[in-house]
Amino acid sequence: MIKIENLHLSYQTDEGMVHAVRGVNIDIAEGQFFTLLGPSGCGKTTTLRALAGLETPADGEISIDGKLVYSGPKSINIPSYRRDIGMVFQSYAIWPHMDVFENVAFPLREMGGRMPKSKIRDKVLAALSLVQLDGYEDRPAPFLSGGQQQRLALARALVKEPKVLLLDEPLSNLDAKLRDEMRTELRDLVKRLGITTVYVTHDQLEALTMSDVVAVMETGLIVQESTPFDIYEEPRTRFVAAFIGQTNFVEGKIDAAANGAGRVGSVATSCGSLRCILPDGAGIGDAVSVVVRPEDVYLADQRSVDGDNMVTAEIAEIVFMGETLECTAIVGAETMRLKLHPSTRVEAGQSIKLVFPADRCRALAS
Repeated sequence: MIKIENLHLSYQTDEGMVHAVRGVNIDIAEGQFFTLLGPSGCGKTTTLRALAGLETPADGEISIDGKLVYSGPKSINIPSYRRDIGMVFQSYAIWPHMDVFENVAFPLREMGGRMPKSKIRDKVLAALSLVQLDGYEDRPAPFLSGGQQQRLALARALVKEPKVLLLDEPLSNLDAKLRDEMRTELRDLVKRLGITTVYVTHDQLEALTMSDVVAVMETGLIVQESTPFDIYEEPRTRFVAAFIGQTNFVEGKIDAAANGAGRVGSVATSCGSLRCILPDGAGIGDAVSVVVRPEDVYLADQRSVDGDNMVTAEIAEIVFMGETLECTAIVGAETMRLKLHPSTRVEAGQSIKLVFPADRCRALAS
């Protein structure tokens, strides 16, 4: 449905030229919910705007539904209004001088050819019904709540029944509770419509809970692209591991090579020798970072499996979070985060034994 090949885009700033997108390649299947995830300035919104025709790349090619809409080598650049897309901006960009009906009707009135008023009304009311704004058509747009304005912007993007929906951080202006609700509503809506969706966010939870495929971007490059599960469970770089969720890192060098299908070897660290999954091609003496998630660490008296890593630690700090105890523990020269069940009885200053399951520890090249 969407194909981007070798996309490059640069822009001029007061400090010089910025190479914002550096050879991005993306292939999105029809009906897929595809998310570009990364920190501010990584190039995700610039990539989305190039797909929408709002930025002109320096090189590369972009195709939508088999139609070439941009090609540097072939000097093709189809304008936004001729690309079969709907877009929701971070600011929503609704017209404050129009009521809800006219905001949604605007794209239909601007289309080539004159659409009958009755057909416009039918399409607008259908779009408002999709986003649960039935009965709001006469309300002035500024009188809507934040969540309602977000729904209005979505209805306007959907009213033309585009083949592709582009969403640029559409939930970032909502409060936390409403954002949680809208994540589910938005995901369910686009899946029900079967519309191919490209979503831009810096919010890891949004990416993990809404997407079929997540592409993590860093400094204009896609550094890992996979399912939400694989992105979280099998990060390929330290950047991805650190950006997605909370992560503990322990530096060391491989002291025993991997053997068997599980690729489990060991790494000499300040915490002792830790058994973990080694990266492909890694050898003895290679410098690595051992990654273990806080929720994968447990107390030795809770359960233990032969071959797991056991270390002595001291509890430094405890924060009750309701569903978890978030603890900071000192392990040798390392400070590590733990997420324990709230019923766990530990105290600051207490000496404990921690277990890191070997199959939940992953070494990444430093």
